[in-house]
Amino acid sequence: MRNLLWGLSVFALLLSCKNPKANIDTFSAITAMVDSVGAADMHSQESDQVKDDTPKPIGADELFDDFIFNYATDTLFQRQRTIFPLPYYNVDTPLKIEKKYWKHDPLFADQTCYTLLFDSEDDMDLVGDTALSSVQVEWIFLKTRMVKRYYFERSKGMWMLEAINLRKMEEETENENSSFVTFYTRFAVDSLYQREHICQPLQFVTVDPDDEFSILETTLDVDQWYVFRPALPVNKLSNINYGQRNEDGSSTKILKVNGISNGYSNIFYFRKKGREWELYKYEDTGI
Repeated sequence: MRNLLWGLSVFALLLSCKNPKANIDTFSAITAMVDSVGAADMHSQESDQVKDDTPKPIGADELFDDFIFNYATDTLFQRQRTIFPLPYYNVDTPLKIEKKYWKHDPLFADQTCYTLLFDSEDDMDLVGDTALSSVQVEWIFLKTRMVKRYYFERSKGMWMLEAINLRKMEEETENENSSFVTFYTRFAVDSLYQREHICQPLQFVTVDPDDEFSILETTLDVDQWYVFRPALPVNKLSNINYGQRNEDGSSTKILKVNGISNGYSNIFYFRKKGREWELYKYEDTGI
């Protein structure tokens, strides 16, 4: 733009030297030309802005985990990939969130880790499935027994947030204390209760300290568990539902804790014996 203005000025100077009476008309013409260029430039910027606001498939859409990281960390991308007005169900009250009232939601990106829940080891293979078309991201609030669920759908190659649902957690009616969430809420904070609900011996899988490329499978007694145990999430759990089963009546639960950009990885295997849950296997294979 600056080079163009300089060139036009030189052109005007040459014309004015040949015909002094043409000064006013010449600079009027230049002003018109500059206005035209400015308008074209503004139109180009507006077109770019429209393009910025138009959702389009990207490489991250292939794998949901890649998409959700971009969605959680990029404010503009999040607005592009959210359908507005967004249906928001606050327990029994249906609402709509307009785009102008939307605030960036970091999901679990501002946490040090996130968690996943599975009923079986086979379901863990769904994490890398590129054929998924529907995924839900959840927050499970342990103390209030509330679940906040984000519904993502993939259409025309693009993942989009289509709705949010905040609801009360469904508990087992026969024996509320037998639900996994009720058990875990206490297990995570009560050391004595934890001791009573650890299988002895406890299966332990970790990286071989003498060879970081080898996996060591051994066992721990309950006292050794207290030496090796990591900090457990205590207020809320996240979950990404790729299509795995998460049934209230399941007698097994797997809690996977992944660090965010730090190589942390722990897996806790729980099972129900009678009406009591116990931790029977622990994996620490993080880098």
